[in-house]
Amino acid sequence: MDIDLSGIVETTTFYLTEFGLRALGAIVFLVIARIVAGMVRSAAAKALNRSGTDETLIPFISGLVYAALMAGFFIAAAGMVGIEAGSFIAIIGAAGLAIALAFQGTLSNFSAGIMLLTFRPFKVGDFVEAAGISGTVKEIAVFTTILATPDNVKIIVPNSSIASSTIKNFSANATRRIDLVVGVHYDDDLNVAMKTIVGIITADSRVLKDPVPVVAVSEMGDSSVNFVVRPWVTGADYWQTRWDLTKQLKEGLEEAGCSIPYPQRDVHMFQAKAD
Repeated sequence: MDIDLSGIVETTTFYLTEFGLRALGAIVFLVIARIVAGMVRSAAAKALNRSGTDETLIPFISGLVYAALMAGFFIAAAGMVGIEAGSFIAIIGAAGLAIALAFQGTLSNFSAGIMLLTFRPFKVGDFVEAAGISGTVKEIAVFTTILATPDNVKIIVPNSSIASSTIKNFSANATRRIDLVVGVHYDDDLNVAMKTIVGIITADSRVLKDPVPVVAVSEMGDSSVNFVVRPWVTGADYWQTRWDLTKQLKEGLEEAGCSIPYPQRDVHMFQAKAD
């Protein structure tokens, strides 16, 4: 049986040439498409920046635009080499399912990151407590959130841990209330103590007039009569005002003749009679 080698070579050459030209065209197309997608991403980032969009969201949104464009370009390039779009999408879907099963934890962080970026329970610069960690938010990424503790330790927290926990945002509101408890001796004049406390907190310019500060007798404790002292301040003044008022209240009450008692117990001893 004679084999027509020339025909086989001619046919093979034809298909290789045709496929090679298609593949080359697809590669050139993808190179140009990548440049175009990058330009569109940059333009989208600039537009979002001009519109006043939060800086945290700009890289995320522009990245999504880039990914969507590249996905469309890949499908178009697949069509150029003869791969039907339906088959290509089915392959991508099957690969996506396998990847999703292999990276469940990573995808959990990704979805949590999307939720944080969408609903924005906090923003960069806020002081928060989340996942049992307190710190200032430095960066909100898709997979992790970076916090800086008060002693400037960098902590990287998985977004899934934050999304599944209670979040306290201490910077969300413009004002905060300082909660202090001050105790005086049972023998002290409560009216003098209250007048002294009110005078100290109202004399501090950082204490807001509205809401009105609260000073009230809260309880008769084991060793002292306790006052609750609740002035309002701006968020930026919270800690320094709290520290200053604590010092001033002690010194002011002592000058007014009041005493801040130590915890104490009365111990009664009885001598047993000998039989």
